[in-house]
Amino acid sequence: MVRMSAEERRESVIRAAMSEFARGGYHGTSTETIARRVGVSQPYLFRLFPNKQAIFSAAAARCVDGTRQVMAAAAKDVPQDEKLEAMATAYQQLIRDDPELLLMQMQAYVAVAAAEALGDREFGEAVRVGWQELWDTVHVELGADVEETTTFLAYGMLINTLVSLGFPPGHRNWAGFDVAPGAE
Repeated sequence: MVRMSAEERRESVIRAAMSEFARGGYHGTSTETIARRVGVSQPYLFRLFPNKQAIFSAAAARCVDGTRQVMAAAAKDVPQDEKLEAMATAYQQLIRDDPELLLMQMQAYVAVAAAEALGDREFGEAVRVGWQELWDTVHVELGADVEETTTFLAYGMLINTLVSLGFPPGHRNWAGFDVAPGAE
């Protein structure tokens, strides 16, 4: 049996946490469930992360960073006038292929909003930092102005909302925008 390093275990915890929090949300997911999924004890889990909030923050940050990386990769080596379409297609493919990623995004928004409504602004800081990095990546890759970048990301949020509400891939919403063009 090969033993994992603490860093490898930490990665396992983040992946498991993304999956568990995506399904159960922050309040509906226990650290015991995450520890069990990874195959570690709950005390060991807390040697890797100081608390449940830190685990959630790491999972939310990984989710946003993964999206940022997909956008950057999609735009790489693509002619400037094709970058927007390449990033849009890559994002649609990402949420089609990894529905837990979309669920984790939505759970992050809910958890941050709830915490901040109770006065805990620190809880959302990792998500805000990640989103700023995502915005910056899209903005630079598009070579766009602020309005174009904002519009592009707003359509992404619209797609998130429609898919989260259960609209099937390819459904045309009230604006005539394909949720996932070309999907069967």
